[in-house]
Amino acid sequence: MAAGNWAKSHHSAVVIIPPEEVWEPIQALRRKYDRQIHRWMPHINLLYPFVAEQHFQEVMPLLQSVVAKVPAFRLRLGKFRWFCHPTGRATVWLEPEPCEAVRGLQVILQEVVPQCDELSRFPQGYTPHLSIGQTAAPGVEAFAGRLQAQWQPLEFAVEHVAVIARGAEEPFAVRHRLFLASRNNQAAISPAPAAPPAHQSV
Repeated sequence: MAAGNWAKSHHSAVVIIPPEEVWEPIQALRRKYDRQIHRWMPHINLLYPFVAEQHFQEVMPLLQSVVAKVPAFRLRLGKFRWFCHPTGRATVWLEPEPCEAVRGLQVILQEVVPQCDELSRFPQGYTPHLSIGQTAAPGVEAFAGRLQAQWQPLEFAVEHVAVIARGAEEPFAVRHRLFLASRNNQAAISPAPAAPPAHQSV
């Protein structure tokens, strides 16, 4: 199958995952408000849906070749934002700053698999975000304000992106890590080590 023509799947994605040492404040909110906590780990989507897992071995070298040219960077999760949906619900999320660093990474990844463009099709384009949960759209501004008042900003380094996948009923798990320029000495694709199922369920 020619490059760029791989089948897509909602069971795979390319994401930024914060290091586990900063998860707990995020997970404390997600346990209260996020109905997807048992399917997804804390993450910032870069490509979703992504290439189906049976094509990972073909596409990984292409992704690594572009990711390895991007310098590692730091992100700060300090501000709550939200999307309002036609259903009357809203998704509340943390904004990763600087957004430009995440957008730049997303652009080069999408150039490798241009069919995986769902996240950039919105009228406002691609919006980097880490979802915290769902609430009713009426009153979402006050809801986010209450979260903001108690939030201590988090910072972390982004040294790799993760390629994740799941089975029909399982949560997402990391399949590969693609390292940014600061890890160029490990530019070869790094398969993820096996992890305890409970560890991947949040």
